[in-house]
Amino acid sequence: MRENGEKRVVRGALVKVLLHRRDERGMTLEPHASRCVRAGEVHELVTTDHAETAPGTRIDRVGFLGFAELHNAGVIDRGDELWIGDRLVGTVHGFDACHFPNHYNILVAAPVPVSGADLELAPELPVTFRAATWKGARGGSRRNRPGRRPAQPSSGTSSLP
Repeated sequence: MRENGEKRVVRGALVKVLLHRRDERGMTLEPHASRCVRAGEVHELVTTDHAETAPGTRIDRVGFLGFAELHNAGVIDRGDELWIGDRLVGTVHGFDACHFPNHYNILVAAPVPVSGADLELAPELPVTFRAATWKGARGGSRRNRPGRRPAQPSSGTSSLP
């Protein structure tokens, strides 16, 4: 049985870049696979290489990307793609609510935890959450935009695809 139809893209912009990583963070995955968000909210973007998605899973290995202000309301689901600028950073892994109601930590699955410094992020870069399968303006279905790979740490040169 299908439960989910198409949904709108959630857009925003980075408002603060974070530069650090941690190996013993102790975040906890919420039992919810999706979260409704409102325009104007600010949430923290955090990468992880953890694979487990069971509620209560401890998430230790993380890279902090920064904080993003959302420009429109919508629903962010586990598995949605996170794009910053024209770079696919990874897919939503889940949510940690240790700072809620101030903000959620939106956990993003990536091959390795990366920080805002690793990706050379800057304030005002556009942030986009979209379903992994989405329809473009011409109605054609796209899956994970062929040729795009999740972000890797910078080697000193631009790693934009």
